[in-house]
Amino acid sequence: MSPAAGRPRSGRLPLRVRRAPVPWERQAPTWRAARPSVIAEALKRARSRPSGNWYVIGASRALPPGKVLGVTVGSTEVVAWRDEEGRLRTGPGACPHLGAPLRDSPVRCGTLVCHWHGLALDGGPFAGWEPYPAFDDGVLLWVRLDREGGEPPSQRPRVPSRPRVRDAVEAVYCGVGRCEPEDVVANRLDPWHGAWFHPYSFVDLTVTGTPEDGPADGDGFTVDVSFKVAGRLVVPVRARFTAPGPRTVVMHIVEGEGAGSVVETHATPLAPDRWGKPRTAVTEALVAASDRRGFAVARAAAPLLRPLMRASAGRLWRDDLAYAERRWELRDRGTFPG
Repeated sequence: MSPAAGRPRSGRLPLRVRRAPVPWERQAPTWRAARPSVIAEALKRARSRPSGNWYVIGASRALPPGKVLGVTVGSTEVVAWRDEEGRLRTGPGACPHLGAPLRDSPVRCGTLVCHWHGLALDGGPFAGWEPYPAFDDGVLLWVRLDREGGEPPSQRPRVPSRPRVRDAVEAVYCGVGRCEPEDVVANRLDPWHGAWFHPYSFVDLTVTGTPEDGPADGDGFTVDVSFKVAGRLVVPVRARFTAPGPRTVVMHIVEGEGAGSVVETHATPLAPDRWGKPRTAVTEALVAASDRRGFAVARAAAPLLRPLMRASAGRLWRDDLAYAERRWELRDRGTFPG
């Protein structure tokens, strides 16, 4: 970070004033530090880690009782709903009778009823329909697809460490890009682009640790950065980016305001578009926490804050999906320089 912003520290007020702000074009270039080999090696390690064949398919709040979610993960059509007790149920998205799209079928008293001929599914095996393992971690919905993943399956997904939902304010952003999951993960494993590509949100960004720095930094990227609030007002923090799985990157706030807060980015391959181009769903969970007494007010106002949090994430992802899509386009043409 610049001396003006200072190192993240605790205090009575999280805001700081940038006393000598540097214009965007005069900030220190980061292209030499952002070596393609460092990003590529981090991506390679992430892709080598097991996922247990678990895929994120949406936000817990986005699937209330009575609603149906349909998504095609890779080449596998999936339908999801909640049974009468509120438990997540998932399975093939085609009716085993004549192939009706179950995503268009209604739920009655926790039972999914096919709208073509009335075949009723309570979430258990029936008439050739076999459920997929499912998990609801309270923030995100997961489905295990063993044929899609091709790895040894695990009992549960590896949910990143995060604050308890009841002690936090959480929101989930969902978007779709024309790229592959690795392009989304590579974007998140390039922390150097933040202040250049997102100047409306980030300033005074310095990468203080990379996986190449050895045991002190483990296998992640440590970043000092300030979040812009208004004018010269900023909130400085220290954040750490890690990739616990092949389709997940997690940012933990380790120092400064909101220490312990988490931003999880999950990339899920979707069915190709009509032209055969790959598509990837980005599901980003923001779980914010604070030990300040006033944070109870924020929790009480969570229904009002969630749309604002999603909108902020959406603005960033409009840029970052453009980054990921451009990366895929160059890879597809064989001209990607990294």
